[in-house]
Amino acid sequence: MAATTHESAVDAGLSPDNPFFEPSALPFETPPFDRIRDEDYLPAIEAGMRQHLTEVGQIADQPSAPTFENTLVALERSGQLLTRALKAFGAVTGANTNDTLQAVQRELAPRLAAHSDAILLNDRLFGRVRDLYDRRELLALGPEQRRLVERYHLDFVRAGAHLSDADKSRLRALNQEESTLSNEFQTRLLAATKAGALVIQDRSELDGLSESDIAAAAETAAERGSAGWVIALHNTTQQPAQESLRRRDVRQRLFGASVNRAMHDDANDTRAVIQRLAQLRAEHSALLGYPSAAAYALDDQMAKTPAAAIRLLDDVAGPASDKARAEAAQMRAVMQRELGDVPLEPWDWHFYAEQVRRAEYDLDEAEIKPYFELERVLRDGVFFAAHELFGITFVERSDIPVYHSDVRVFEVLESTGEPLALFMCDYFKRDNKNGGAWMDNLVDQSRLLGSRPVIVNVANLTRPAAGQPALLGFDDVTMMFHEFGHALHGMFSDVEFPMLSGTNVPRDFVEFPSQFNEHWALEPQVFSNYARHHATGEPMPRALADRIRAARTFNQGFALTEYISAAVLDMAWHTLPAGAPQQAVREFETSALERHAIAMREVPPRYWSTYFAHIWEGGYNASYYAYLWAEVLDHDAYAWFTENGGLTRANGQRLREMILSRGATEDGAVLYREFRGRDPRPEPLLAERGLVSAPIL
Repeated sequence: MAATTHESAVDAGLSPDNPFFEPSALPFETPPFDRIRDEDYLPAIEAGMRQHLTEVGQIADQPSAPTFENTLVALERSGQLLTRALKAFGAVTGANTNDTLQAVQRELAPRLAAHSDAILLNDRLFGRVRDLYDRRELLALGPEQRRLVERYHLDFVRAGAHLSDADKSRLRALNQEESTLSNEFQTRLLAATKAGALVIQDRSELDGLSESDIAAAAETAAERGSAGWVIALHNTTQQPAQESLRRRDVRQRLFGASVNRAMHDDANDTRAVIQRLAQLRAEHSALLGYPSAAAYALDDQMAKTPAAAIRLLDDVAGPASDKARAEAAQMRAVMQRELGDVPLEPWDWHFYAEQVRRAEYDLDEAEIKPYFELERVLRDGVFFAAHELFGITFVERSDIPVYHSDVRVFEVLESTGEPLALFMCDYFKRDNKNGGAWMDNLVDQSRLLGSRPVIVNVANLTRPAAGQPALLGFDDVTMMFHEFGHALHGMFSDVEFPMLSGTNVPRDFVEFPSQFNEHWALEPQVFSNYARHHATGEPMPRALADRIRAARTFNQGFALTEYISAAVLDMAWHTLPAGAPQQAVREFETSALERHAIAMREVPPRYWSTYFAHIWEGGYNASYYAYLWAEVLDHDAYAWFTENGGLTRANGQRLREMILSRGATEDGAVLYREFRGRDPRPEPLLAERGLVSAPIL
């Protein structure tokens, strides 16, 4: 335990030439991506696992009686080589992968699962953790220390440390198979999404797209060595181009490409993978004494039970689908005037929703986008709001190595000028990047380790053609504020122990800070600062800005219905009992949606199961409901802000001190109650979504 990091790396068999051999000498211990080669990851991770197991063995086998310091603090200090290698590896495999890295992922997936089991199923180590847990009232622990004791004990129990040797052996096999298949899902989906892109040979089929979007599609085709134009698929069911493409047959082809990806009876088909994953998770949960994977997953979340999560979904499903049907009726009326008596199809929804929005709110995406240029949204919107709330400032740095040339780096400074964190952003879509948008830590904050956070936001915005500005729709603007809310949660973390740091909180609480931060996108002081014409710098006309605000409840029936439908599918897969046969995917999905009265042909789920990355490899299994759960919190919290002066430093400081800095040092429900002065109420959410006329506070 007294060995230095240098000695430990040598003992673990890692070459001193490997860039992970020692902690990075770069600011904030940022991974030295300029020195890291693809072939460096595997030996570093292998050495990291060996070193970690040696350290854990020394902790478990020491003759002295367990204390908080010699057991839990020692565990928190262990595995640092493995952590820094895996952090960098996770970043590049998510956002800049290749065949070599994917091969390493496939090899490592079951081995990393086995590594985790070797620690969490270690009887001697669990005995020490259990001893501390049983004596926690007698140890004179501080609140964060006590929380760490409870968290470790819970993690060991949930991992199966209390099981018989035979059950542990079976659990290890299940964990390795699940890890392998989750990685396989990711690999297949990435390939299927690329292969499923819509290839256009006749320019007339692009009628309705802007010239910049057409140029971007031409560049995508050229990058792939294809003639014509390529509309790359986004990870959701509906595709952004649907709202602009005038040709109905092209919209139908694009929709078909989206919903049928990963189910073509080829090497990229994910159906067999997800069928088996559902079985594995059910059996895993049964071994641990739970009736379903959802019961296991939610046991340590805010919702606690699948019934509570499903109740929230069902309570909102009725009003949401009613509103969606009313929205559909509006679109049918427009369609009938244009096409006669034809049914509204899913590939028509976004196109005619845009027409209805223009008619009702005099809004046109082509009119809006020139005022939302990415650079200005970032600096004068996202960063400006953070400065007004928290006093932090951002200085771009060009001396920090990155994993791709798209990545930008900003040093984040406190109002005193003291360095707080590094923030990286990687916004443009690439074929070798996972779909969607996310936040991740390259370095976690910890006072124990003396580490400060390095945070990255990743997205899949359409890359503009060369020389053109990156103009965004308002949904993209909202996404940037959302992911930066996660970043703030990580950057403001001020805790002792890595396990409790930043966003290491329950899934149904982690989305609260991110969704709350979305509110500042439309706050007048912030909006007027960034919503400026990209060419002239003129602010968006007030009448147009007012129409955007008035339209915020527009199409919310659709948005909620597609979201709830996806959350229902997640719950359906993860409430299957152990021993259930493999399910025929589309039949199973249809039955689940009908059972919850959320099935609408015109409004398919935001994700069908075959490309539902959140739940099969993204860690949101049985937890996709969390966005709605957290939305109750975020709208209720924003109501508190409006009651108390809005966008002020005092209010921001309160949020920082009581929520954003606390990590997992306290139960999320307790943190929220202390911040708000009461439990959250759903009325602000329903009002914001246009499902009730006004909030009842």
